[in-house]
Amino acid sequence: MRMRPQGFEELVGQRRALADGSPLQLLLTGAGSVSVILWGPPGSGKTTIAHLISRQTGRKFRELSAVSAGVRDVREVIEKAREDSSLYGTQTVLFIDEVHRFNKGQQDALLPAVENGWVILVAATTENPSFSVVSPLLSRSVVVELELLDQSSIAIVLTRAMQSERGLNASVTASDEALVALIDASSGDARRALISLESAAHAALARESTKIEVEDVENAINIVAINYDKDGDTHYDVVSAFIKSIRGSDPDAALHYLARMLHAGEDPRFIARRLMILASEDIGLAASGVLLTSVAAAQSVALVGMPEAQIILAHATLEASLAPKSNSVVKAIGAAMTDVQRGRVGTVPAYLRDAHYPGASELGHGQNYLYPHDEPSGVAPQTYLPEELLDAGYFQPTNHGAEERLGAVADRLRRLRQGESLD
Repeated sequence: MRMRPQGFEELVGQRRALADGSPLQLLLTGAGSVSVILWGPPGSGKTTIAHLISRQTGRKFRELSAVSAGVRDVREVIEKAREDSSLYGTQTVLFIDEVHRFNKGQQDALLPAVENGWVILVAATTENPSFSVVSPLLSRSVVVELELLDQSSIAIVLTRAMQSERGLNASVTASDEALVALIDASSGDARRALISLESAAHAALARESTKIEVEDVENAINIVAINYDKDGDTHYDVVSAFIKSIRGSDPDAALHYLARMLHAGEDPRFIARRLMILASEDIGLAASGVLLTSVAAAQSVALVGMPEAQIILAHATLEASLAPKSNSVVKAIGAAMTDVQRGRVGTVPAYLRDAHYPGASELGHGQNYLYPHDEPSGVAPQTYLPEELLDAGYFQPTNHGAEERLGAVADRLRRLRQGESLD
């Protein structure tokens, strides 16, 4: 790609991965020689970084794609790198794209070259290396996680491409609205942003204009530019509508707002976090499994990434929408926190205090404590709240879903703690 950065100074984004003193920064400046595994979504700069490591340090560069290369190809490259190292003292940067597609045998074939320093391996993957790269190769490499480019970084990429001689050479400009549409359509992928820009530029020039408008973006890449400012009011409005639709048990509306967020390039991890909060805030004990689904969805989204992550988020959204609702968890912790904040805390009963340190027994700590496991019912007739809070009833279950049964359980436990016989 002609707009690929030609030097370290042209890289945008990835501040954490490229921080001073980081393994990647040392490699790019020639001060390091450790092999790295670049883990990140498409268009985050994995291939560019590999090229720069070679170009900036004068090392030879060889590239293999795990889609088409086999063990034989790997061994040929390694043998040539070994010869260059021993005969000429020249090190080779071996870039392997989509290394997760290599099987165990193919990955094992890389080990001698990495171990002996014949190559600096730069392997790129969109999948979690902990699950897709063999342990011996992982232990000999540094995993560097790359992130989707943020909006400001994509804006720099697009502006530079319009102005640069290697790009569109100032032949077109873009309206503010068109630039926003291109940024949103990129979803943090620099490659996608540049391809979209080139297509939109052709569309503008075809209508004999040197200014790209929103219509050119829509026509060129077959999208509709949705008004969704990830830092502004629209962002909060759509997220709010998404949460309220789930709370209101409307799966169709919830999916609509989910689709709007995903289409506009919202971070799927943000959506997953909101679902985890909602699972306890609006569903809670009425259907506890929704929290497990939401946590699993958040973990899966982090491992899989877009576009497949949209299926996982839809799964969690639908389960949350269809689940019975209860806010008893929110009300319970809210009431307890209010009492504590107001100073209504009371004194911990002596029989509940720690009795493991010398002198505790003399203070009466732990005396008269009833061990629940010694009771036939498994519940001791004992008071656990401070005396000043005996009237507190924080947990007020609803009759929605599983919480109706849990309410009966809570009432039975309360009666046993009060010493009632339930025979």
